[in-house]
Amino acid sequence: MSGAPERVGVIGGGRMGAGIALVFARAGSEVTVVERDHAAAESARERLGDGIAKAAARDGSDDLSGVAARLAVSTDYEHLAASGLVIEAVPEILDMKIEALIRAERVLADSAWIATNTSSLPVTQLAERLQRPERFCGLHFFNPVPPSALVEIVLTALASDDIHTAAAGWVEALGKTAIVVNDAPGFASSRLGNAIALEAMRMVEEGVASPTDIDTAMVLGYRHATGPLRTSDLVGLDVRLNICEFLHETLGDRFAPPQILRDKVAAGELGRKSGQGFFSYP
Repeated sequence: MSGAPERVGVIGGGRMGAGIALVFARAGSEVTVVERDHAAAESARERLGDGIAKAAARDGSDDLSGVAARLAVSTDYEHLAASGLVIEAVPEILDMKIEALIRAERVLADSAWIATNTSSLPVTQLAERLQRPERFCGLHFFNPVPPSALVEIVLTALASDDIHTAAAGWVEALGKTAIVVNDAPGFASSRLGNAIALEAMRMVEEGVASPTDIDTAMVLGYRHATGPLRTSDLVGLDVRLNICEFLHETLGDRFAPPQILRDKVAAGELGRKSGQGFFSYP
């Protein structure tokens, strides 16, 4: 199998899910986003509309009506039944992901592929709850999805060789670059990204330098597109904390969340989405 599937389902229409839906629709797939209720579905529609408008502005195109026509939002898992690929993009809560994946598998044909967009949870633990684990993998997209160039393909010992080939074809059809990692805590990207972010937070906590100067060091000194603290604000400090707590539990004290991160989350300073994190967002 190569190229984008004709029909794709995305479970969860938040920032990540909407972005994944949009890039597949732009690649020519008919995409259905499934949300938990009507209010969430309406928010997903608005998010998709905003994403199309941003894509048009970024690409200098006035006509993305074809993309809009290929996007649908539903609250009914039965609307995923014709999908050749379903990607789960619900919050990083293990039980929530398992429930979503099992519900999707029940309505899908045996030939369909399923993937999770988890950024840190064990893909093997999710695969083991499915009837067809050989047709399951991790597809870790990066935030924001449309302009991001990377997708991390996460394979388990239960995955078939076919899904490796298929997933590489999907990523190529989206105009992105794939890296392949075996299932391990934090994969490659989350482990490295969080290690840098946590050290940057400790430096702020210790008064080594300001958030602006720490980020500037990584942007100008190491050619990072954005610094680790602004990136953390974009990811969401609550999301960053959840990932780090999991990595702390599985990999040890080097991933222990610093107090400054816990304090900001407790205060509702979650980053860009709340207007305040390590930086302010009017």
